[in-house]
Amino acid sequence: MAVSYNGLWKMLIDRNMYKKDLATELNISSATMAKMGKGESVSMDVLARICSYMDCDIGDIMSFEKTDREEVPSNGSK
Repeated sequence: MAVSYNGLWKMLIDRNMYKKDLATELNISSATMAKMGKGESVSMDVLARICSYMDCDIGDIMSFEKTDREEVPSNGSK
């Protein structure tokens, strides 16, 4: 599964903020912001700080999306 931070990016747009504003405000490293931009996992501490700052729930800023490469596990029956 891939991680999507589209909810966060939309929130930033709605609040007229840039990613760099969020990073500066919450002391998030550029490496962590880059990981989020690529849809990679980041620490729960970072996500919790973002949720606290944005006054939202984790599901509002991130979601998991299935990728094409993932296969549905077989239960062995035909």
